[in-house]
Order: sequence, then structure tokens, then C-alpha cells
Amino acid sequence: MANTGFLSLCAHGRVTGLAVEAGAGVSHVTSVCGGQTLRKGTHCLGVAGEHLSRHLHQLLLESPTEPWVLHTLTKKMLAQMKHQCCYVSLDYERDVSEKGSHPPASFQTPDGHRITLGKERFCCPEPLFQPKLLHHSCPGLHQLAWQSLQTVPDHARRHMLGNIVLSGGSSMFPGFPERMCLELNVLSQGTGVRVEVLANPERSMAAWAGGSMAASLTSFQHTWMTKGEYQEYGAEYVHMKF
Repeated sequence: MANTGFLSLCAHGRVTGLAVEAGAGVSHVTSVCGGQTLRKGTHCLGVAGEHLSRHLHQLLLESPTEPWVLHTLTKKMLAQMKHQCCYVSLDYERDVSEKGSHPPASFQTPDGHRITLGKERFCCPEPLFQPKLLHHSCPGLHQLAWQSLQTVPDHARRHMLGNIVLSGGSSMFPGFPERMCLELNVLSQGTGVRVEVLANPERSMAAWAGGSMAASLTSFQHTWMTKGEYQEYGAEYVHMKF
């Protein structure tokens, strides 16, 4: 068993840093120092990909698009629409107030119907930064990241600010890395440190990749339970081994 935040850092060749994970069911921020996760620096946000898909559906139902088409959308179609058409705004309040400031996008359903998205494109992922839009009272992902950084010892915090790693499918929205970096730099004003955010193009699978890398290390081999041990001692041996 391993913490996914630590594995996401491993995928970037790091054992110290802050992992910001936005997945399908839940989002996390995790501070890791020298391979050790800091419990006080781990926070959870109950807004992630599945919530955003439902939010997108609700936004579309409030739009002038033909409602009978919208009611036929499946979870898979909503996820595809979200991935193809949505993005994170760098200035949400301005974009909401300036009607038509961003071009619409069109999504074609398997049965040939076209759905046009306007402001829904950037309103969909905004709850990651403003959970109140989904009636959550918790801070946004960037604020949780900043809170996590405050739990890190002073001597390590400056190093952490240059090693903030993004991972998870919901971090793949265009504009997400830039918005996260922008928000964290606003929060860090006065510290004299420029925040850096690392966003690998393959970050949607970062935890899996990090797990594969960790499992391939020679030092990791002693933690395996072999087939022979399983056959000799049975499934209960897992409690003795680990």
C-alpha cells in the first residue's frame, strides 16, 4: 500500500514536494518530505471529475438547448463532452460577466445531435477552485494546497514551493496548471518566492506510473509476498508480511 500523492511525486522523480491530485471521485493535496507523507499536510476536497460531470449536465439543462436531447446524455457522453470542450478560466469573474468573451464549442452525440456549449465550458471545472458553486463549504484546491504547505517545516518549505506536482484526470483541463500557479502565487505574495507548478502531459496516470517505478526498485523487492509464500501460508500471511 502506498500514498497516491507520494507515488505521483515518484513519477516526476521526486521524493519531496506537494502533490495536488484531482481525480474522478475525490481530490487531495499531500505534502511529502523525504518520502514521508505529512498527515497534517494532507487535505481532501469532495469535488472531482464525477461531480463536475453532473455539474456540467445541470448547467446544460439550464441553457436554451433542446431539453429532450440533454436528458438522453449518459455518464460516458458527459465525460467525453467535459474532456473535449471544457477548460479552466484564468479570470472566472470576468469571463462570467463578459458575455460572449469566449468562443462556444460544439459536441456531437453518437446519434448525430449537436450540443453547443458557451459559458458552460469554463463554469464546469470552476468548483475545483470554488467549491461553494456546488454548495460545499470547504476551501478550493489551491487554498488547501497552501494550507498544506504551511504544515511543512520552515527549512523545507522553500524547496516544496518549487516542487508542486499535479496529477489525476481532472487536472487535465486546459488552463488548470496555469490557474493553480496563478492562485498559489497570489497566496504567496510577500514571501519572496515564486511558486512553480509541474504538469506532466501524462499526469492523468501519474500515481500508476509512480507505483510502477517504485515497484521496480531493487530495494522494494523484499516487500513482495511471493507466490510460494502464499501457497505455503495462505492469504492470512499478508498480515504477517506487512
